[in-house]
Amino acid sequence: MALLLRAHDVTSSPHPLRARICALACLIALTLSALAPTAAAALTDPALEATAALLVEPTSGTVLYELNADETRYPASTTKIMTALITLENADLTQQVTVEEGDFTNVTADSSVAGFEPGEVLTVEQLLYGLMLPSGNDASYILARAVAGDVDTFVQMMNDRAAELGCTGTHFANPCGLHDDNHYTTARDLMRITQAAMANPTFAQIVSTPSFELPATNLQEARTLENSNLLLDSTSSVYYAPAQGIKTGNTTEAGRCLVAAASQDDVTLYSVVLGCADAEIPASLTETKRLFEWAYAEWSVQEIVTAGTALQTVDVVDAHQGEQLQVTADGTLAKLLPNDTDHAAITVSFDLPEEFCAPYTQGDVIGSATYTLNGELLGKVTLSAGNDVDLSALAQIRHIALGIISSPITWVVLGVFVVLIIASIMRGWQQRRRRLTSQPRHSQPPRSRGAHFK
Repeated sequence: MALLLRAHDVTSSPHPLRARICALACLIALTLSALAPTAAAALTDPALEATAALLVEPTSGTVLYELNADETRYPASTTKIMTALITLENADLTQQVTVEEGDFTNVTADSSVAGFEPGEVLTVEQLLYGLMLPSGNDASYILARAVAGDVDTFVQMMNDRAAELGCTGTHFANPCGLHDDNHYTTARDLMRITQAAMANPTFAQIVSTPSFELPATNLQEARTLENSNLLLDSTSSVYYAPAQGIKTGNTTEAGRCLVAAASQDDVTLYSVVLGCADAEIPASLTETKRLFEWAYAEWSVQEIVTAGTALQTVDVVDAHQGEQLQVTADGTLAKLLPNDTDHAAITVSFDLPEEFCAPYTQGDVIGSATYTLNGELLGKVTLSAGNDVDLSALAQIRHIALGIISSPITWVVLGVFVVLIIASIMRGWQQRRRRLTSQPRHSQPPRSRGAHFK
């Protein structure tokens, strides 16, 4: 409106031509501004205060955020994710284990422990709760011996499993995460390990438990094991209702670390945050919560194509009365994307026959469509026939004729017919020959000599 007012004002200028030019320029500018698309708000940067981080939607593998995700870092007690995974893959939960004095050899005085004692008898499941909730270093060595026979063999199992999962920047030196220069990982490798562990229902149940009531054992009364992940604690200032675990970690060299999971609006996310500052409420907790809140505020599941949508209409060879075929999406494709995603920038490529030939029945699979955004694969959908397409009458006749001609039975019948004709001809020829050869020959009568008269 201000632009229009200024355009009106200049027409009263003492220079009419200049005024008209200015007015025209203003009107053009106004028109262009009206036609220009309104830019969507850009995805903000959460500016995470950590040395390395990674946020992933595990089902699709979509990376929502990453920071130095492939740089080598110390994992501290997030190591115990792998310790639990190896245990769950190689031991029975009900197996009873007697704690030995030697299990405490490598447990330092400043270690976090679950409070188990030599001679105490526990199940593997109870030891896992002691490992993952209070982050018991004692539990890690007890489990390592119980599963593998000795700690060194167990650590080798950890490294072998990491390699199987595709970890290229990881090496374990112990089952608990106490600092060792030769004990390291990356945020991306730790995410691979976490995804494998969370696929185990027992692991997912344990790490999402705020507290566990450990029953009385042969040496101790019943007690409560509290989870060190305060995102699960409803009384904590950093409580986060969507949180579903997973594991804290802390050493001087590693800083505050947290691998976490959350689920909201039917979207599950896994995060790795390493090397955060220490505080009364560790920054690993506050930064992880902030990262999840950022993700759920600025990302959403967006539908790219809906099942049954006609994507193309194509001509069909030999179609009845020139009917066309609708190429439709056989399923719905939805993807977790930033809220400001420009759907016009999504491209689709089709894998379809070069020529469509009748007949078609609705639902026939005829190809696929691949959707990409800025070179990144979003997904594929199967394409099917959206309607029936019948053969034309002429094509039906041609097809019947071709079917008859191409049928092996036709050629057999034809062959038999030819053989019969040839045989008939041969019989006729033989019969004629026999008649000719059996007919008697008649000699010519002698010529009589006439009398001669003198």
